[in-house]
Amino acid sequence: MDLYYEVNGHGHPVVLLTGGADVRNWTFVVPLLAKHYKVVACDGRGTGKSPVPLEDVNPVKDLLSLLDHLEISQATLIGHSMGGQIATEFALNYPERVSKLVLLAPGLSGFTYSKEFEENMKKIHQAAPDIDKMVELLLSDPSYRVLTMSPHRGLMVQMLKHHMNRMFEWPAVKLIWQQPLAIERLGELTTKTLLIIGKEDSPDNLRVADYFRKHSDARIIEIPGADHMVNLTHPEKLYHHINDFMKE
Repeated sequence: MDLYYEVNGHGHPVVLLTGGADVRNWTFVVPLLAKHYKVVACDGRGTGKSPVPLEDVNPVKDLLSLLDHLEISQATLIGHSMGGQIATEFALNYPERVSKLVLLAPGLSGFTYSKEFEENMKKIHQAAPDIDKMVELLLSDPSYRVLTMSPHRGLMVQMLKHHMNRMFEWPAVKLIWQQPLAIERLGELTTKTLLIIGKEDSPDNLRVADYFRKHSDARIIEIPGADHMVNLTHPEKLYHHINDFMKE
């Protein structure tokens, strides 16, 4: 197994998946969950301390390899942002390996994002290779306004700078998602699912949550005063919701 991962605690296995960051994304969540569970936090391929991809990346297959390597037959998956997208894809393709699914402001394969979102992404890419400018543009998005006023802004800046530097190391590879895409299969999701999202997250991410509400049996919890980085700004609330859900 060449992916970087950390293991803390004992008990039922919980695997934490993130998107545009690394295991530091879970800095305040791991100590809480590790009181009761075996917590595995992983850096995706080409992020954090994991190696640069040499070919197209299939994050679902990478997760399967990680579970097999750790001899985990079944785990609760907790995915944030694109990590939630990966967790959903995995649960659709390997439902027997997932006991419960927790999605934090997740992405969704096949979802059509707004013109505003696409334009913001274009501006960020056009600022390359000026990483400071790229981070500034990203954090100026309203979906980070709670975070940027919190004591955790510095940690987020560190993670983003590291992540963007890593992305410049990538060769011309792409992410591979299973076909058909999750948005077309959401009604097939049989894993018991909890979706948590901050009420101050972006309209696009709130629309993703609404899509889950309409097309799956996921339980939706909205946290007031939280944005896209609810895991950094509201870890205690997050933990209590997750722990209650897992004890059911």
